[in-house]
Amino acid sequence: MPGRAGTLIQRALYAALCLCCLLAPAARAQADRPADRAVLVFAAASLSDVLEEIGRAYAAQSERVVRFSFAASSTLARQIELGARAEVFISADAAWMDYLQERALIDPSTRFDLVGNRLVLIAPRNSTLELQVAPGFPLAEHLGRGRLAIGDPDIVPAGRYAREALMALGVWEQVKRRLVYAENVRTALTYVMRGEAPVGIVYETDASIEKRVRVVDRFPEHSHAPIVYPAAAVSPASPAARAFLEYLSQAKAREIFRRHGFLEPRALTGKDCADSGCIDTSPAANDR
Repeated sequence: MPGRAGTLIQRALYAALCLCCLLAPAARAQADRPADRAVLVFAAASLSDVLEEIGRAYAAQSERVVRFSFAASSTLARQIELGARAEVFISADAAWMDYLQERALIDPSTRFDLVGNRLVLIAPRNSTLELQVAPGFPLAEHLGRGRLAIGDPDIVPAGRYAREALMALGVWEQVKRRLVYAENVRTALTYVMRGEAPVGIVYETDASIEKRVRVVDRFPEHSHAPIVYPAAAVSPASPAARAFLEYLSQAKAREIFRRHGFLEPRALTGKDCADSGCIDTSPAANDR
């Protein structure tokens, strides 16, 4: 009987070994599929809709999945600083990209200004508020008993642009104690959408996707720094990160950005690289 038991054990081990040999190539093939090597992109919350669409288009073309994490630029930058395994970072302002670059956490050779945006004053769709954004405009008077919704200026780029604009227009002192701070620009949009705040300041692209709010007026571009979104690969730059950044500068992605209302960065500065000699810092330029 011991001999018979030993034979059965040997046969079972042989069968298991054969099964492993059969499954291993399939497992390797599954792991090696391009679609399984996802690119992880950390991006400002205001880019969520447009980048999700671009990610789908990129996956269809390259068979490579793109996964996104959207939040305030400050939150994402600090997560990268703490070791989060992002491959691409897209900030809503230069300050947080500079923060990572100063710490050698992005590859500066891959950095370029991706798109631009505008700042707008919004109200709920059913609001009858009519107000022209101009120096000294009576914003505080139109808040009633409510508060003005903006991103937290200390951590949210949209909030910093809003504070800068209100200060430039001479109305910050009248409203600074009547603010409700949001953790990101989409949360500020939500406060107004739900009627929890009668007025808010967000990016124009955010206002355009939410039908339950309306734009009261646009802030003058000279009232705040140009709203530009820089993009870069997190160090060390992977081939996958470089490939996705290259795609973002191609015609298909640019068309999607334009359809969502984003601007070419030079449209905000009035500069034309062909005339002014400014440097093309896109990934494609770095390869030339």
